[in-house]
Amino acid sequence: MSAIFPKWTNVLPTVLAVGVLGGLTSVVGGFWYYATPSFFDVGYMPNQPGGGFSHQIHAGKLGMDCRYCHTKVEKSPEANIPNVQTCYGCHAPGQLAVYNDSDTHKAKTAFVRDAYNADASIPWRRVHKVPDYVRNFPHHAHVNAGVSCYSCHGRIDAMPVVFQAHPLGMAWCLDCHRAPEESLVPKDKITSLQWVADHLAERKAEGHAKIDAAKLLETLEAAPPQNCGACHY
Repeated sequence: MSAIFPKWTNVLPTVLAVGVLGGLTSVVGGFWYYATPSFFDVGYMPNQPGGGFSHQIHAGKLGMDCRYCHTKVEKSPEANIPNVQTCYGCHAPGQLAVYNDSDTHKAKTAFVRDAYNADASIPWRRVHKVPDYVRNFPHHAHVNAGVSCYSCHGRIDAMPVVFQAHPLGMAWCLDCHRAPEESLVPKDKITSLQWVADHLAERKAEGHAKIDAAKLLETLEAAPPQNCGACHY
């Protein structure tokens, strides 16, 4: 009596099981990698009015301190965006000859004077934003603890147009909270991004993170929180 199914069909259950397992693994792995802030948010660079404020020129070449524009960063959760009067102080018609009165510069900064004359705000597009279910990132708490702008925003002073350098996801934040000594710097250096970048790289290379930052950690009332309520409503 002949068999109903040929012998090669005996391997079908094994092949199907392997295929289903492989497919599930691929889906989970793909979701694990692609559905994360590291993939979606890092590198985000929205178009800004007037072609964008060049931090490379202002913070880098001209050496302007971050706090000249972000005036509330040491006492407010928000790192405020400067109002148009702050920008106009340097880019008013009478000031152009002092800084740069070339036709190219006048054209690039015309939107500042237009907004000032219209008594309107400049519609900057936000680059760094945590999800709505997370409380606003408390800039003042971190800055006053000795966390530099560099640790979260990267080399802003080297960016012609600002982009998101780090994922700002929960795992990324917790990594720093679990080992804050690797990011802490003297408070008078928090906006010296070149110094911070070089110092942290040297500290990490020499393995002196825990030694160098021990005194800074003592200035904190408690270790950075890791409980859910610290960041989530």
